[in-house]
Amino acid sequence: MIPKDPIMLLSYINTMLRDKYSSVTELCKACGVDEYEIREKLRTVDYEYDEATNQFV
Repeated sequence: MIPKDPIMLLSYINTMLRDKYSSVTELCKACGVDEYEIREKLRTVDYEYDEATNQFV
């Protein structure tokens, strides 16, 4: 289950990107979640996905 709290979500997503997935798109497909919603929720706490580092910064 993916956390609803943006800060917990940030930690969860970045850990999954570091340990298991090569992109946020791949992670979202595998988990069955909407990538746009993830990106928007993390924007609310001023984080954007950086493809070069494969993490939200």
